[in-house]
Amino acid sequence: MSGSGTNSGGAQQGRPSGRGRGASQSGRGQGGPRDNSRRDAQGRERNRGPQRNFTENAPAQRTRRADPARLVAFEVLRAVAQEDAYANLVLPARIRQHRLDKRDAGFATELSYGALRGQGTYDAVLARCVDRPLDQLDPAVLDALRIGVHQLLAMRVPAHAALDQTVGLARAVIGAGPSALINAVLRKVSAHSLDEWLDLLVADETDETRIASLRHSHPEWIVRAMRQALVAHGRPVGEINALLEADNAAPVVNLVALPGLGNLDEALEDGATPGELVEGSALSSGGDLGRLSSVRAGTTRVQDVGSQLVARAMAAVQLGPAASDAAAPEAWLDLCAGPGGKAALLGALARERGATLLANEPAPHRAKLVKQALSAVPDDTWQVRTGDGREVGAEQPGSFDRVLVDVPCSGLGALRRRPESRWRRSPKDLADLGPLQRELLASALAAVRPGGVVAYVTCSPHPAETTAVVADALRKRDDLELLDAGAALDAVSLTGNLGAGHELTAQLWPHVHSTDAMFLALIRKKA
Repeated sequence: MSGSGTNSGGAQQGRPSGRGRGASQSGRGQGGPRDNSRRDAQGRERNRGPQRNFTENAPAQRTRRADPARLVAFEVLRAVAQEDAYANLVLPARIRQHRLDKRDAGFATELSYGALRGQGTYDAVLARCVDRPLDQLDPAVLDALRIGVHQLLAMRVPAHAALDQTVGLARAVIGAGPSALINAVLRKVSAHSLDEWLDLLVADETDETRIASLRHSHPEWIVRAMRQALVAHGRPVGEINALLEADNAAPVVNLVALPGLGNLDEALEDGATPGELVEGSALSSGGDLGRLSSVRAGTTRVQDVGSQLVARAMAAVQLGPAASDAAAPEAWLDLCAGPGGKAALLGALARERGATLLANEPAPHRAKLVKQALSAVPDDTWQVRTGDGREVGAEQPGSFDRVLVDVPCSGLGALRRRPESRWRRSPKDLADLGPLQRELLASALAAVRPGGVVAYVTCSPHPAETTAVVADALRKRDDLELLDAGAALDAVSLTGNLGAGHELTAQLWPHVHSTDAMFLALIRKKA
């Protein structure tokens, strides 16, 4: 959990200090300063007893309303738990619904994502402060406690304000009953700092995986999986703590201007900074980017720079002679296009190159999202197909010069952006997804023409989803060759030296490249 601490990611994100969300607001409704002391004839105070602060106030004396920013965070956690929702989809809607300004939106964002990232560690702390198993608590009460713990241990919110406002939130949206419990539990939590709690939690532990799980708030199976992934992609296993810390750091929002269609001027004027890894990218501290006209128009998009790099690498890599000598314009395929981020970038690149793009998505509602994402690109460049990607290879064999197959995966490479995923996924997901990933790659290889290139992409570094899938495909056919994906990424990056390649495949890392952990393999079909 060191990545969620006060100093981690704060400068990047412009994290709110908590002053306004703490001391100034906690005094509201208290009637202002009180003077209950008695004075002698000279005006000096006498018999002044101990002064109570908000951490000791009886629940009846506490705030009875829900602070809007904290209410947004609570609603996000409830939606994630009750509706299996994704925080990154729920949060913007709640921010707009409650009309939070930029500062309060930043506070709500840190509180929502921070409480979700830290859930494992925070629950271990709460288990030592609650007199019953946590699964016996009302789930809404447990979410309120997690919000309170994150403020106390990982945000610059004064303890009295964190307690007062969390109890006020509970009284307003859950009821008066749990307020005494929440008050008592959070007072126990506030007795120690985060570092002190972490030391207490691991004091009797000897297993390194268990220790890393508690300190960095990741399920133990993910800690083991990430260790395996580091080794499989040629990195020292000793980087595991840095990787887990990077998962817990609040990520900077990445923007991309669609080539030939958009620019970053408006975003830069709004405070974004030029990206350092790839052309046409920028880094934003966040807020409601929907207020930017270029974002509303779709010519500037939110997209992780890792996704930008793999899409550009596929578009730029050299084709074989059989494909490159063809007189017809290139035909591109995005086999698993939803929700459309990479498809939009590929569509803009295809337009510049005189190529066409077919974007395939099996789910109708996600296919609509792909069309929306591509709407900024002239529609004579692209088409959207709604259907099973596993059928495209058989239906259109040898039809495409470039194929992107960004397969459904565990998402272990995007845990910093999807903090709830770490608590939803299980090792079973890897086994369930494996056959689908292999079938989609086989379809892509059937759809590409001789000399054409298939880019196999996952947002996961796990070898079961990356190198193992590629190795299986190569073993089954003798007309395939693996290209140097690391060199292809370097060719489209501004630095030219990402150091992401290993045995011809490429793996990006949050702790090394400040991107999602995107995997890329480039497979060319021999003529």
